[in-house]
Amino acid sequence: MIGPMRRVQIRRGAYVDSVALMQVSKQVGALEGVTAALVAMATDLNVELATQMGFQVSETGANHMLIAVEADTDEAHEAALAEVDAALNESSLPSSPGSDLEPAPALLGAAARRLPRDQTAVALVSTPGDHAFVDAIDALDAGLHTMLFSDNVSIEQEVSLKEYADPSGLLVMGPDCGTAVIGGVGLGFANVVRPGPVGIVAASGTGAQQLMCLLDACGVGISHCLGVGGRDLSEPVAGRSTRRALELLAQDEATELIVVVSKPPAPGVARAIRGHAASVADSHGVPVMFALLGPGEPDLTASARQVVEATGATWAEPRHWQSRRAPSAARRAGGSLRGLFTGGTLRDEARLIATERLGPIGTDLADTAHTMVDLGDDEFTRGRPHPMVDASSRTDLLLAQIDEPRTSVLLLDVVLGLAADPDPAASLVGPVGTATEQGVPVVVSLVGSRDDPQGLERQAAALADAGARVHLSNAEATRKAVDLVEGAS
Repeated sequence: MIGPMRRVQIRRGAYVDSVALMQVSKQVGALEGVTAALVAMATDLNVELATQMGFQVSETGANHMLIAVEADTDEAHEAALAEVDAALNESSLPSSPGSDLEPAPALLGAAARRLPRDQTAVALVSTPGDHAFVDAIDALDAGLHTMLFSDNVSIEQEVSLKEYADPSGLLVMGPDCGTAVIGGVGLGFANVVRPGPVGIVAASGTGAQQLMCLLDACGVGISHCLGVGGRDLSEPVAGRSTRRALELLAQDEATELIVVVSKPPAPGVARAIRGHAASVADSHGVPVMFALLGPGEPDLTASARQVVEATGATWAEPRHWQSRRAPSAARRAGGSLRGLFTGGTLRDEARLIATERLGPIGTDLADTAHTMVDLGDDEFTRGRPHPMVDASSRTDLLLAQIDEPRTSVLLLDVVLGLAADPDPAASLVGPVGTATEQGVPVVVSLVGSRDDPQGLERQAAALADAGARVHLSNAEATRKAVDLVEGAS
């Protein structure tokens, strides 16, 4: 019997950003007769991954697209390539060489200069890390604020980019900036929220998403959310983009209140940013509030309430859904809390809250004690799509934690919005049901808005039907999980 056939196609001059290609890989891999698929830019990492999958790859460059498909038949291979083209065409992205369309400019700055200046303000760079620095310089030279979705940009390059942008009054968002909303347009992993008076400066992705969604649930909208990269409030970067973003939002007519949200910052940098924010507020008459995670600081839900009330709106406690399925076995007692997160900031917030009552929380799944991990880290995403893009990528880890006798409670996040898995609950209801059957309670932190494409109500109902307790507040989900560990119902 002939086994599956492996074929590789290299497309030159067909760059597509990594998030789009992760989604295409998932679509192609789900086709009948396809046993493995990788659609990615031909970076060294992705070429190595393809080789590990058994494909033979040669003569590639980081600006080439790699399509590797293992399928049972020629027909399945052809269907896979057709699916690639269809998916990319649906997104209005380049899909194949030899097109009759005018060739795209080789440089981002050249592309920007083709458009009228009043139509071009922001460049989004999602090229491989080795090239992102040069592309960002090109965008800044063209006079564009620049969002760097790319990761693997060194901290030295980050500082250089932000120093280079400063004299021109330009904002560098990132690197590794996964979330932004500019003038109502979501970039990267962003939720669909209503327009309104609150501007957000975010040294955090999922933290900004949690804040936006909690505000939206209370009827408070967003003018802009400017991501600045998770390292911006570290000591080396020293808040360079946070300072610029504060000034830009203070000058924006639609922004009446600014909130700075961040994963735990360097203490000295946080003090300096608070001082700068006070100066900005005095100069422009726009108040600035803070949602900086850290010991003794308010959690994101408490910060959201402060913002809602500062706008004059009425705070409504975040919704939650009780489990709609009774466990089949007695609940495990005396074991550990295991948190498997897709969002780094949500994990950080949960660790801070749980530590107050449970003591130290580890970050290694090999530990038998209480543990919370960020499955979006490179350690877990190497060769696999980010779990926000494909929720099924954490299924095996979930099942392994359920089988671990020491696991007494599972805590998960599910993040909805643009670019995220179109139906994350579909991949999670099986493991949640298995956990419920075996007496392991599952608590879900569901981050989403009423208008997100996945359907907030539908996702919550599916998870609750499978046995999960679902909370729109990550902080409250964590407290419920800790209650369960300590024996409360």
